[in-house]
Amino acid sequence: MTVTESHTYTCRFCRLASDASDGSCPHCGAPVDVRTAVSDSGWQEQPAIKDMARIQFGQSSCQIEGTYVPTADFNLRGEEWVYFSHHSVLWCEPSVQMSPMAMKGGWNRVRAGLPLVMLQAQGPGHLALSDDAPGEIVAIPLQPQQAVWVREHRFLAATGNVAYDWQQPGVWFTTGTGDDQESHFPLGMFVDIFHAEGGPGLLLLHSPGNSFVRDLAPGETICIQPTSLLYKDPSVGMQLHLEYPNQGGMQWSYHRNYSYRQVWLRMWGPGRVAVQSVFEREESSEMITNHSPATLMRW
Repeated sequence: MTVTESHTYTCRFCRLASDASDGSCPHCGAPVDVRTAVSDSGWQEQPAIKDMARIQFGQSSCQIEGTYVPTADFNLRGEEWVYFSHHSVLWCEPSVQMSPMAMKGGWNRVRAGLPLVMLQAQGPGHLALSDDAPGEIVAIPLQPQQAVWVREHRFLAATGNVAYDWQQPGVWFTTGTGDDQESHFPLGMFVDIFHAEGGPGLLLLHSPGNSFVRDLAPGETICIQPTSLLYKDPSVGMQLHLEYPNQGGMQWSYHRNYSYRQVWLRMWGPGRVAVQSVFEREESSEMITNHSPATLMRW
């Protein structure tokens, strides 16, 4: 945090300047009275938004309520609107107009075997959204034409001037052969892409556990568990990284010793990367027979 005599500061998380008098950033809700926590490996913990912190967007606002499974309570004014998946709705006032959101292409999302429906809500009135797991709400203010890539099923809500698209991440591998071949998508079938159009916008994500952010320098490389990815800047590249460790003094070959392998997501800068502390670990240990572009390491 950088504070001047006029009580303005630049938030270290959303990098926007504003008044520090309310104790939290009005753009992303991050508290201003916390010490920076950075690990030895360079990851900076993003503090949870304080209970009852208010985030301003346009004439409307969003109040974050609770800490264990936080709720986003929107106060929509005028004709401003937000969109979200139907399963995240807690309640809304009768004055809020909700309707299915028109989606281009063949948008078809499923969670726990059930289809997801994208809805939009227009004010005036209050609307409350929440995920169904303990964690944090991460607010990402987007400046005009600024974009961010988000891992599938982390999206909570976005304001109406944030455009939404999706694409396949291009990260996959297969196991087995013939009729027993199975495809695996460590990042999911799709990544969500959001960018602001015509003015600043607000994007809300749900992060299971805690959130950590890192700024990668040009050419700087890191490896993370694929399912730990929360979001990244479009400038950050990514591909598979496969490791085959030497086990018990014996050199395990790429083709035969598939029980001793690790699947990583290799990422390189420049740009920002965020991860979540709660993620699913890979269960399969079958031999990888084919994969998207990847780097390999045997040690």
